[in-house]
Amino acid sequence: MPDIHIHREHELGLSGAREVATGWAEKAERKLDMSCRYEEGEAEDVLHFSRAGAQGTLRVNAERFELQATLGFLLGSFKDQIEQEIGRQLDELIGQQRAA
Repeated sequence: MPDIHIHREHELGLSGAREVATGWAEKAERKLDMSCRYEEGEAEDVLHFSRAGAQGTLRVNAERFELQATLGFLLGSFKDQIEQEIGRQLDELIGQQRAA
């Protein structure tokens, strides 16, 4: 079972959601030293991310984002802070995409 589960509804469509997801991946790679791999699908994309002590997926479709992550022992004690920060980042990126 994932330690972190974040679900966000949106009205961006798949192309707008892809921009949010790739923006989040760029931030995660740059700021958190994550390794990210993005797989585009017809109706849903999947962003796989990992680093020492954490791994997960961000599923992206025309209506929602669903992030699931499993944290290692050391990062597990920071679960609440990590979950809040990821949620804040997604909300910020969704808001920026809406405004564009």
